[in-house]
Amino acid sequence: MGITVAIVGRPNVGKSTLFNRLAGRRHALVHDRPGVTRDRRAGSGHIADIEFALVDTAGFEEGPSGTLSGRMRAQTERAVAAADLVLFLIDARAGVTPDDTFLARYLRKSGRPVILLANKCEGRAGEAGLIEAHALGLGDPVAISAAHGEGLDALYEALAPYARRADELETVEAEPEPTAAAEESEAVIKVAIVGRPNVGKSTLTNRLLGEERMLTGPEPGITRDAIASAWRHRGQAMVLVDTAGLRRRARIADPVEKLATADSIEAIRMAHVVVLVLDAAAILDKQDLAIAELAIEEGRALVIAVNKWDAVADRQKAQRRLRDRLEAALAQARGVPTVTLSAREGTGIDRLMNAVHAAYAAWNRRVATAALNRWLEEATTRHPPPVAKGGSRIRLRYITQVKARPPTFALFSQRADALPQSYSRYLANSLREAFDLPGVPIRLELRKPANPYAEK
Repeated sequence: MGITVAIVGRPNVGKSTLFNRLAGRRHALVHDRPGVTRDRRAGSGHIADIEFALVDTAGFEEGPSGTLSGRMRAQTERAVAAADLVLFLIDARAGVTPDDTFLARYLRKSGRPVILLANKCEGRAGEAGLIEAHALGLGDPVAISAAHGEGLDALYEALAPYARRADELETVEAEPEPTAAAEESEAVIKVAIVGRPNVGKSTLTNRLLGEERMLTGPEPGITRDAIASAWRHRGQAMVLVDTAGLRRRARIADPVEKLATADSIEAIRMAHVVVLVLDAAAILDKQDLAIAELAIEEGRALVIAVNKWDAVADRQKAQRRLRDRLEAALAQARGVPTVTLSAREGTGIDRLMNAVHAAYAAWNRRVATAALNRWLEEATTRHPPPVAKGGSRIRLRYITQVKARPPTFALFSQRADALPQSYSRYLANSLREAFDLPGVPIRLELRKPANPYAEK
């Protein structure tokens, strides 16, 4: 990937817009309101033939270490410390501000090479700010427009010397790497960590990653972007996606929260396994169930993590409530694995990951056709299909698995359209028990066999 490039600047100068432009598609949330980005977001970027690792950061502001702005600044400082090159963005239309001057002073002291970018230079409104930027003492500014894609040729010229230097070092110090074919063949498990606001999703993500990767704190709704982090667990490549808290749509009026909610829902759709984090003090309320149902409807494997378990006084009562609520409300994914844990204390983490691996394996499971048809004979003998109109019993002829992820089965019958949903649910639950598919959505497609005389 070559060099690691961090994009920094005060709030609302266009950092996330530039990140999306260099990444080639929309990853980061973009809005006119200052301070939308709060966490570091990593991705890959390129300009023509130069490729690099790219990091978007929160707006750099002064603030005490205990405040939200102070914690956001600490995340940005970590990104600068880990970067090979910093793209320092200013808003040319607003001119150089005291915050820009403060950040320029910090970057000079950091020792990291810096390319100064004067953003929003489309038209003539940014000319004065472009001239002012020379006073920051970071060399000649590069005039760009992240929103319109202007000035990227000049940015390419500024980046090229650093990219070439990195390529030369890699050539000298390169170690044998896995072949491209081997990398492509390795399955990467995508895990989305979801739940209501302030249940501990980011704390859990940090605990799994072993570092303060996500911004955390007592304020609800800190996370806005869905942040993906590459990770390995027991040698298995994984991607953890920390998401914004999901509230009921009727309660969402803030346009930024609407964008964050859409990002979280997209993370669920793209995941393999969804970890639904609950607060042990309020287990499976209506919104928790709505999130669980969304994951199941999207065909994702589901694991429920009951966080803050260390604060529960009557644990038996809490477990009973969880079990009863699951049986009553999530019958379509019976046997969803549930794990109690404390993300803050680090207890229960191994059990959670065991459940994630098991759920992923079940989600990918394939069952032989012969075994399926033996099961079908036993299931229909134990509980025969109902009688259809006309007085004849519905006959189920044949079943086969048509795909995995989630397990999907085609069941053939001449009277497929007459089979009631209650009997289909019986078959799905029987399949789940017979072939060890707990907590995995099962798709049962009813089909009529082809008529061999239809064309004649």
